[in-house]
Amino acid sequence: MVRTALRVVCAAGALLLGACAHQTARERIVAPAVVAPTAPQGDSAGQAESPSLALPREWQHQQGEDYDDLFDRMRAGFAFDEVQEPAIDQQLAWFEHNPDYLERCFQRAQRYLYHVVTEVEARGMPLEFALLPVVESAYEPFAYSPSRAAGLWQFIPATGVRFGLKEDWWYDGRRDVVESTRAALDYLQALHDQFDGDWLLAIAAYNVGEAWVQRSIDYNRAHGLPSDFWHLNLPAETRAYVPKLLALKRLMAEPERYGLDFAAIPNEPYFAVVDTESQLQLTIAAQLAGTSYDELVALNPGFNRWASDPDGPHRMLVPIDNADAFEAALKTLAPEDRMHYETHTVTAHETLAAIAKQYDTSPAVLAKLNDLPAGRVTAGETLKIPSLSVQLPEKVLLAAERVDRPETDTGRKQHQIVYRVRAGETLNSIARRHGVPVSTLARLNNLSLGGSLTKGQRLIIKASARRYRDEGLQSGRRTLYTVRRGDTVYSISRQFQVSAAQLKSWNGINKNHQIRAGQRLVMYVDSGRQQG
Repeated sequence: MVRTALRVVCAAGALLLGACAHQTARERIVAPAVVAPTAPQGDSAGQAESPSLALPREWQHQQGEDYDDLFDRMRAGFAFDEVQEPAIDQQLAWFEHNPDYLERCFQRAQRYLYHVVTEVEARGMPLEFALLPVVESAYEPFAYSPSRAAGLWQFIPATGVRFGLKEDWWYDGRRDVVESTRAALDYLQALHDQFDGDWLLAIAAYNVGEAWVQRSIDYNRAHGLPSDFWHLNLPAETRAYVPKLLALKRLMAEPERYGLDFAAIPNEPYFAVVDTESQLQLTIAAQLAGTSYDELVALNPGFNRWASDPDGPHRMLVPIDNADAFEAALKTLAPEDRMHYETHTVTAHETLAAIAKQYDTSPAVLAKLNDLPAGRVTAGETLKIPSLSVQLPEKVLLAAERVDRPETDTGRKQHQIVYRVRAGETLNSIARRHGVPVSTLARLNNLSLGGSLTKGQRLIIKASARRYRDEGLQSGRRTLYTVRRGDTVYSISRQFQVSAAQLKSWNGINKNHQIRAGQRLVMYVDSGRQQG
């Protein structure tokens, strides 16, 4: 059954190494969106509007329906030649001995994988590219690197602009699953064409940039040397990056050969894309769709705030089984019920900062919401205040923080930032809110990890870039790990290839603060290492 033109159905399927977490009736399989592929010409590509979602297209690719297991569908589309290189064997050995890493990756990927597979297949590209987000981000759409790359496909801002990914206060298209997948495949196809159809060179250029790869090719040719990927002078990260993907393809093609048994992932869409027509608050959307707020956020990681972007995209991803109810509820929703605001009338001598503190928000949020570019308010003015009932998840808070306070990006020069403690806050809650290890926060302020705070107390949140390098914050991507039964500091540090001393420092672990099952640990993993 083909659904209404207002909604296009997409994305992923079930769990790896475990029971299926999503079951839908086979007759409800429908297709993802057609997008008009764009082939950017230099930086001018960023000036064009992003292609919009259109008609279903899976019906053009009936071969995709021949498989019950999404992994089997992927394997049938693997197209890279088998290469025997020590670098591939080295990466394969790591994957083979860390199956729990892949399990975590595909647990996250279950929402998105069907969409990615279908988009790759529809373009006639090798289906190995559906595994590239495992290498890039471990299929974590909120992944963020020190070089300011974001999303499943790890776009830096400049490349995102080149390939039509919108980025503003409300929304970051680099984290939008549908748009970032479109852009990544556009980029890979353009690189493939630039490098005369050599996919390995295209993948290397996706990692390090086309200019570096082209310079290496030109040098080798000028000196009579082979110019294929394996003979180029490339950064160590790139020399490992391509073998990682080839090793992952080899393992996924024959998992039983390596002692792994992957549970089947149903070859069915996980989410539907619903046209919302205008701005919509996410908590209201979750209620209308009959799904959890956390699930809606996971499917719509592109939004930086508590609501969709007022200027679009006006669409929302919801679990496919909830799509009909969501569409029906949207039709009955009054315009004034789409967003919940409180109001505040400014009194004499009030400042925006004082008002923001009163409502547990920030001056930047109030200035944007009320169109106050100068941040000034006048007595008698009525301000819109975000509803206090909207509590953003930690991942969204961190994304918003990067927009509101760009100096917190580890890729930029960092200046000292001072924070005033609010009632009820603890060292741990402040550390989580600002994405800083609690041990670092305590050390910067000469506090004990169990020390109490008082309202109004001032804390140093960010120090100089040098101090942060000492803490390891610039050495890799911030990763969260939930401790499992039987884990030890040593086993976790080995798994993520960090030192036990670093892991203890980042999380304030000592003889009085041991790890326990369910605890979340923060670590900073080099982009050239495996992550999970």
